[in-house]
Amino acid sequence: MATLATQAAPARANAEERFFMTAALAMAGVVIAGFSLNALMGRSSFSAPLPVHIHALLFMGWMSLYVVQNALVATGNVGVHKRLGWLSAFWIPAMIAAALFVIVGMVRRGTVPFFFAPIHFLSFDTMILASFAGLAGTAIRLRRRTDWHRRLMFCAMAALTGPGFGRLLPMPLLIPYAAETAVAASLIFPAWGILSDRRRLGRIHAAWWWGLAAIIGGQLLAELVSHTALGLSLYSWVAAGSPGALISPTAFPAPPLA
Repeated sequence: MATLATQAAPARANAEERFFMTAALAMAGVVIAGFSLNALMGRSSFSAPLPVHIHALLFMGWMSLYVVQNALVATGNVGVHKRLGWLSAFWIPAMIAAALFVIVGMVRRGTVPFFFAPIHFLSFDTMILASFAGLAGTAIRLRRRTDWHRRLMFCAMAALTGPGFGRLLPMPLLIPYAAETAVAASLIFPAWGILSDRRRLGRIHAAWWWGLAAIIGGQLLAELVSHTALGLSLYSWVAAGSPGALISPTAFPAPPLA
């Protein structure tokens, strides 16, 4: 029996590495497919403002780093993984700053996608960033507890797949629940992790529940704030003195002309 248990442990470890590597590639695939489709359909352009390009480079760089980090662990290069991981301490704040700059800029210019009410765009996207930062930051703090670290970082990456799904889904047909649908689609990945743990370990690691709570809780908070006087006040403060201030924060913009 002891021999069987000894043999089973490496097998479970190998299965776990395969899961995290496969899932990392799948999440990257969703993001790449979504933004590639956006470009092919002419909905994005290299003439976008410089901050948009910086934002894109930082987020694509993070996605690449996440895939590389999983590959390093899967191939036994844990030492390199740990040293490279220190990049995240600088990369994550830069991502958050760049994304907030772009979000605020779109609100102030009045260029929010027409399938979002402006106040929803501001609140939902901000809370996605907050969920990502909270999960990634906690994962870094728990880096010596590998089981928690990798699952929380996985959920942080999953939170960022919402915009990828949003570019693959027929968002105009999903009004007024386009934002909620894209976020719900991103939950496919933590659900996959839960099923993988259940099948491989016979139990579900608590980190998955914390990850789901951060993503879902963030969006519920965004939904709540969007329908309060506080949310309207925050929107007015962000948009003050700009073209965005002339647009109703709760109305969906008109679709662009073909």
